[in-house]
Amino acid sequence: MNTIKIDKGQVKMIAHRGLSGLEKENTCAAFVAAGNRESYYGIETDVHRTADGQFVIFHDDNTARVGVDSLIIENSSFETLRKLQLTDIDGKRGRIDLLIPTLEEYIGICKKYEKHCVLELKNQFKASDIYRMVAAIDKLGYLEHVTFISFQLKNLVYLRRRYPEQSAQYLLDQWGEDSLDALTKYNLGLDIRYTSLTKEIVDQVHAAGLEVNCWTVNAKEDGEALVKMGVDYITTNILE
Repeated sequence: MNTIKIDKGQVKMIAHRGLSGLEKENTCAAFVAAGNRESYYGIETDVHRTADGQFVIFHDDNTARVGVDSLIIENSSFETLRKLQLTDIDGKRGRIDLLIPTLEEYIGICKKYEKHCVLELKNQFKASDIYRMVAAIDKLGYLEHVTFISFQLKNLVYLRRRYPEQSAQYLLDQWGEDSLDALTKYNLGLDIRYTSLTKEIVDQVHAAGLEVNCWTVNAKEDGEALVKMGVDYITTNILE
């Protein structure tokens, strides 16, 4: 599969789980593929806490979809998870480089290629784990280039308690009557399923001084319609 170029104007493109249209999602290979393309402003990924307190990059709660073997991420040790060889995009194993990355590896690749990190906090974290994660990224000297996103509002509330100015976006599947109140109360950008987005919503969020991201946009016509709508970011597997 080839990438698809769109007329994106000033919109910043975010590679969803790395350049997952070309390389296996949420692997170092996918992050490097996005890093090597100037068209991507940022690289989005997902982080979980393992049973022994490590932070690893993975989307699902269970490894079966991309790793054949069925392991629950948050109930497994880092050592066990690291030994799992993931399948390639053809669904077959064989590449020894396709392993579950650490948070530090993801940040390191983004830093090397000067890409913004869009880091989804999967499931509900303890506040202490969020602060430990932020401290680890800060130690790597890249915290100012990270946007935290989550469907779990409490994760973002915990973040705000200690980091009131840290870039963060609230993930939503649909826009609700109280959505704007949550964004403004906690100073959060919007990151919403693109099919739920309208020009009116974009204008409301911008009027509040906040940014709009949308996911996951893979058709050229959809991407260009969102550009016209005035979004700030488009998260995609394949557009650039």
